[in-house]
Amino acid sequence: MAQLKLGIMTLYLNDRKQIEEKAYMRRLLTESSRLGIDAFLFTPEDVDYSRARIQAIRYDHRKRRWHRSWTELPDLVFDRCRYQQSDRFRKLITFRNRYPQLNYLNRPLANKWRIHELFSQNPLIKDHLPDTKLFHRGRGLLQFIAKHQVVFLKPVNGTGGRGIMRIEKIDDDTYLIQGRDSDRRIISEQTLGTRALVRKAIIWVNSRKYLMQQGIDISLHTGRVHDFRMLIQKDREGRWGKTGCAGRIGAARSVTSNLHGGGRAVEMRSLLKQRFEQDSFILDIQKKAERLALDIVEQLEREYGRLCELALDLAIDRDGKIWLIEINPKPGRNIFLQINDLPAYRTAVVRPLEYAKWLHQQLK
Repeated sequence: MAQLKLGIMTLYLNDRKQIEEKAYMRRLLTESSRLGIDAFLFTPEDVDYSRARIQAIRYDHRKRRWHRSWTELPDLVFDRCRYQQSDRFRKLITFRNRYPQLNYLNRPLANKWRIHELFSQNPLIKDHLPDTKLFHRGRGLLQFIAKHQVVFLKPVNGTGGRGIMRIEKIDDDTYLIQGRDSDRRIISEQTLGTRALVRKAIIWVNSRKYLMQQGIDISLHTGRVHDFRMLIQKDREGRWGKTGCAGRIGAARSVTSNLHGGGRAVEMRSLLKQRFEQDSFILDIQKKAERLALDIVEQLEREYGRLCELALDLAIDRDGKIWLIEINPKPGRNIFLQINDLPAYRTAVVRPLEYAKWLHQQLK
């Protein structure tokens, strides 16, 4: 059988053609070589449409250096392009439209609101969803806050904790707000009256599509927020399974736990022990979280087509109830390095490659 040619598609971070996740990409290409896969990186900017060829970015792990060479289109594409508000992201859309015949390991998902609507129809998932509505200026926001006391404003297409505002109702005309701007910078606490809050929210949203989401109590005794990142991937036989799960504790004064925003990773069980004493109760939570995660990825694949991995951000409240907070279709792996779980990290790198080999055989 012919060697699998795998194109790992990413986006440049800037006009200097800096590669995102460079250390991970280097490891990915090294593991590909060990598995007998001809793998290379490319961005939509590296495509010569007139000749249907790509200026591939390759890594020679023996000489430990990067180099470029022209190659034909790959058999499979592993899309690692994360959302950007840039021309680079729009070129990704152009590439996908130009080559619809290519086989992809993963497909784009809809925005957060569409996914919420989808899951709201699934009896296995809907009870794990925070109450969520589209933001339509001030009056609906005030009613939503009156119902839940703590509310998050989130961009429909946001990633990485960017552009999130937390609003807490203190009394009838006093609200406490915190947040992270579009560059993940922490916005210090502010106390506002009703009218000032509405004005602030409208300016914050700035005509973009935003959600209002029920706040879940995820604060620890230190006051810092926490959640759990669970990575679900397909294996060498095309079956879904949990690769690993770790806790995340947010930076001081942060409303999110994202590692890129200053958060830190901790082992899941040790973080659960900060809230729950009984080992049997903790084990039950872990089993339920994994079952929920599998229900979620199976629902998404039925709706959007073939996928290979997803990371779920889960909150667990003081009663042990599991809530789905976010879905990340382009997850990182460094969380496992931070908790020194090297086997989980290597598995997280290798599984998409093993799945790609299996899928390549199925498509022949």
